Amino acid sequence: MKNFIINENDSDQRVDKFIMKVFPELPKSMMYKLIRKKDIKVNGKRCEISTRLQTGDTVSVYIHEKFSGNKTDFSFKEASPEINIVYEDENILIVNKPAGLTVHCDNEHEQDTLINRVKHYLYIKGCYDPESENSFAPALCSRLDKNTCGLVTAAKNAAALREINSAVRDGKTDKIYHCITAGVPPKKQDIMTAYHHKESDGNIVRVSPVPLDGYKEIKTGYRILRTGKSLALVEVTLYTGRTHQIRAHLSSIGCPVLGDGKYGNPAENKKHNRYYQLLCAYSLKFRFDPGSPLEYLNGKTFEAPVPDFEKLV
Repeated sequence: MKNFIINENDSDQRVDKFIMKVFPELPKSMMYKLIRKKDIKVNGKRCEISTRLQTGDTVSVYIHEKFSGNKTDFSFKEASPEINIVYEDENILIVNKPAGLTVHCDNEHEQDTLINRVKHYLYIKGCYDPESENSFAPALCSRLDKNTCGLVTAAKNAAALREINSAVRDGKTDKIYHCITAGVPPKKQDIMTAYHHKESDGNIVRVSPVPLDGYKEIKTGYRILRTGKSLALVEVTLYTGRTHQIRAHLSSIGCPVLGDGKYGNPAENKKHNRYYQLLCAYSLKFRFDPGSPLEYLNGKTFEAPVPDFEKLV
């Protein structure tokens, strides 16, 4: 039998979600069977899949010893603890990710990722101890492509993670990007609507100006900040958040992000000697509901340092 004392980061989640985090190798069907057979109990009593855990509860699991549960993972210590902090409080961390750094491990050998840097930083600071957590680890609330720089938010506790994920899901975050385009967009500013489809056999998307089967509507706003001979510094506002939306949408109107190897203009990239997209997640604002534990962040605007690439225009 294994006993778990529920702490604040474990609380307010369903018991089945908690069990799957603690025993990631346990098949769901077996977990449901354990609950039906009363081999998973909360405070010594039978529980249901939907039972919500509260701080101080004891979860008892009668399970075969081959399911040892989560092993304490300190692999994040292989990453650098150096991060560029834009904002930090007891709940969240907003960092400026450099271009070239992946946000999460995309293979088992790559440990120097943004999330591991965040964990290492918080571990050294004494804000995160894997040995004291059952089911939670600091987590990123947004993603950026490896070669995109700019703001990424991390949650330092489970309550903050839930609040930010909910705000993102409900469209209550305002994100502004800066980029250099190869070519000048046709209008000084515009809100463009198109249709987006992610290919199933590769990490690439298609954009159509008209609705097509399997395509989803996207909306992207832009405003030209400065122009050069063949380049423009453009501010982009995301009204929807699809994979590669900015890069693919700007490319579809003939003004791809400079340096973009996937949707860009190879001749312009070569001419300017730029081989990763000049795109920065520059500004972020939250609009949490009244009563939210993160409501105090409303009205604040967080900005990344001005990227060096803006000097090109």
